[in-house]
Amino acid sequence: MCQKFNCAMIRCSKTPSEGQAKKGNDNIDKLPQVAMAAVRHWSSSSSSPPPLLSRLLLFVTQRFYDVEMLLSWKSQMRRKKLQRKNVYYSYTHRLYGPDVACAHYVLSLGGGFRYVGQSEWFCADHRGKFSWDFLNHKDTPLEEIDMSRTVISYTGLFNLEQQQHLRVLKLQGCLEVDDWFLAKLHVFQETLEELDISHCPRITTGGLAALRNLKGLKQLNVSSLPRISSPGLVIILLEEMLPQCQVIADGHDLRHAGGEVTEEQIQRQM
Repeated sequence: MCQKFNCAMIRCSKTPSEGQAKKGNDNIDKLPQVAMAAVRHWSSSSSSPPPLLSRLLLFVTQRFYDVEMLLSWKSQMRRKKLQRKNVYYSYTHRLYGPDVACAHYVLSLGGGFRYVGQSEWFCADHRGKFSWDFLNHKDTPLEEIDMSRTVISYTGLFNLEQQQHLRVLKLQGCLEVDDWFLAKLHVFQETLEELDISHCPRITTGGLAALRNLKGLKQLNVSSLPRISSPGLVIILLEEMLPQCQVIADGHDLRHAGGEVTEEQIQRQM
């Protein structure tokens, strides 16, 4: 009788330990692979944590898709902001006319302008603030416009296209001015005399070819255009297309640019 009781006690004492071991194994099997790897790493090594750079790289790698999504979202927000800044001022155009609408657009982007027959310039300050006195010149066209270092783009150019007395247009350092923009300038072919497109990184030789329509152009500044592969040759081509125009380019002597320009060279550059 005592032996049976002892055997039963032994079986009862073994059963819980085996069940706990099985339950513990099941819990371990359910751990994610990343956690298991971390457990093995820290259990097998008693050394200090990895350096900060390694942990940072691991953090970025694990969140690569989050970073990619963030960059994509930032790019989309930038494009939408650019579109809003270059929207067509149709309401102002209907209410005040094309001259005031053009003036409002120029000042809103941080540019400046001068009316025909006046010496005073209307400009935005470094914070983008400007005077609303231009509303007093409802039917006065703009003669000079300076949009240097602004975000003017092809779509925003529609706010300027009705300026039939525009003589000077400065676009120095405009990041959104491209070949399509230059092709649209033909609307000013009867009046435009001075054009500054220096330091515009998106302009190529193909865009410069569209300037052949500006027959009244007297001065053209094409300094520091990084996407022009052969600036010396391009200057010669511009002089042939616009013989009455003075072409300005930093670092190039137009008198010694060199020799005849062949048809093959023209086709290769254009």
